[in-house]
Amino acid sequence: MVMGQPFSGNMKKALAGIKRINLEGLRWRVFDAKGQVLGRLASQISTVIQGKDKPTYAPHREEGDMCIVLNAKDICVTGRKLTDKFYRWHTGYIGHLKERSLKDQMAKDPTEVIRKAVLRMLPRNKLRDDRDRKLRIFTNDEHPFADRPLEPYVMPPRQVRELRPRTRRAMIRAEKKAEQQQQGTNNTSKRKKNKDVEEEAVST
Repeated sequence: MVMGQPFSGNMKKALAGIKRINLEGLRWRVFDAKGQVLGRLASQISTVIQGKDKPTYAPHREEGDMCIVLNAKDICVTGRKLTDKFYRWHTGYIGHLKERSLKDQMAKDPTEVIRKAVLRMLPRNKLRDDRDRKLRIFTNDEHPFADRPLEPYVMPPRQVRELRPRTRRAMIRAEKKAEQQQQGTNNTSKRKKNKDVEEEAVST
């Protein structure tokens, strides 16, 4: 949903630093994070926020567009990253190395997950803070920019790489083995049932 519902969140946080951005000529791109893979979404946002999708791109100029990310709580990850990925930081005191799993971070603040993923894809230079201000992330589809000319961003289709021949053959062998084991258990249960029926017939 591009227009979004009436915003009921923290307006001060949502509009923080917006006055320091020169909004003249910028496009307002809307990303729907619902069902999207974290890394693939972050790479597209980093491309737009740097202005790399424009023919006038130059690495020393800040020409990126405003990026509004909705439904951050519905982001997806592949594999076992939800429990195996950790965010670590140090407080400065001896022995105070802190860590938090991706699952706990999603429960605490899912917007920070997307922000960290995007910022770590940006070059570490003087333009980094300006690009960070152009990124606005919201937990659901509510946002305070409904009066702006919003443009929904269409994610490119995901290209699934074909399996290598050796991997494909291994998967086929594993499927056949599983089918054989299932047929074996079914035959064993049938034989046991027939044996029980025969024993009951002999006893009667």
